[in-house]
Amino acid sequence: MTVLLADDERLIRSALAALLPLNGNIAVIAEAADGAEAVRLTREHRPDVVVMDLDMPTMDGLHAVAEIRDNDPDQIIVLLTRHARPGVLRRALKAGVLGFLSKAADPEFIAEIIHTVARRQRWIDPGIAALAMTDDCPLTERELDVLRETSEGYAVTDIARRLHLAHGTVRNYLSNAMQKTQAATRHDAARYAREHDWL
Repeated sequence: MTVLLADDERLIRSALAALLPLNGNIAVIAEAADGAEAVRLTREHRPDVVVMDLDMPTMDGLHAVAEIRDNDPDQIIVLLTRHARPGVLRRALKAGVLGFLSKAADPEFIAEIIHTVARRQRWIDPGIAALAMTDDCPLTERELDVLRETSEGYAVTDIARRLHLAHGTVRNYLSNAMQKTQAATRHDAARYAREHDWL
């Protein structure tokens, strides 16, 4: 089974590259230091499974997942994270990620999950899944989308263009989100959503 590793932390990437082949039939065929490189190398090498860090420079894991799966909807991806939030899990599942687990997991366990998702069986860290199930977020997915773009510094016009929505529709989503979070501004609403782990 061929695996591509994407992680900006060289020590972790190198350790996984050395340890994963010790657990069965895993061969690490490429390593990427950021999301953009992960996209390029996935297209070049076509691995069976991509194991990707969530937080990387240039392009984060979720954006890289979206680009990879736009090019190849069948690509199997495992996402690793230090800071699992229910909102991130929802976005990962929506993007088609099959595996979602902590970077603190033992390499033997990561190898086991790689084999699991290679059979197209989903695996989600139970602790993260429990958080997501008990999450009481009142915001819709679209309201979360516009708040996420707001928190990244985009203006309403830019958000409309990036999400392929009408300008007025974006304003309506932001207004709804502000009411639900009792925030005075869209930036306050985005901050509130992030503090509550909804983004």
